Amino acid sequence: MQSVSGQLTQVVIAKEDAVFWMDRFGQWYNASGRFRHKKIIDHFNASIRKDEHGYFLEQIRDSVHEKVYFRYEDTPLFVVEATETDPVQLQLNTGEQLFLDPAQLFVHADSLYLKRADERIKFSDRVLMRLSARLDFDGGSYYFRSGTERQRIPQQ
Repeated sequence: MQSVSGQLTQVVIAKEDAVFWMDRFGQWYNASGRFRHKKIIDHFNASIRKDEHGYFLEQIRDSVHEKVYFRYEDTPLFVVEATETDPVQLQLNTGEQLFLDPAQLFVHADSLYLKRADERIKFSDRVLMRLSARLDFDGGSYYFRSGTERQRIPQQ
């Protein structure tokens, strides 16, 4: 622990010591199993931050600033909602909203992702269902339709 700005004490937990983790579908777990309480899940998702050491959950209580780095199987960032209008607006599990840039899409291991700087954002199955009318597969390549344009989605 160390004092931050003379007022907050900072507590940092390494991901190896965290008692919770995220699976490849964006579900949170601890030793008792998968989290089921929506308010807890929403709180965890909204608390996700990133720094030079990786992703962590952040919490400030009283005079303590807590950072808990956590394990995740694929990525901790997921698209959980999407509009069906152009331009498509996305909502991440963190609560952040952004517009979809089809040029940043890619497919990896049969999952759809969005690139943002050095981050990978995975589309949830629910959002894929919502956007299914915009997605094509011709047997060899994936495509995303926006308005009258059809853009190839690269595989990585």
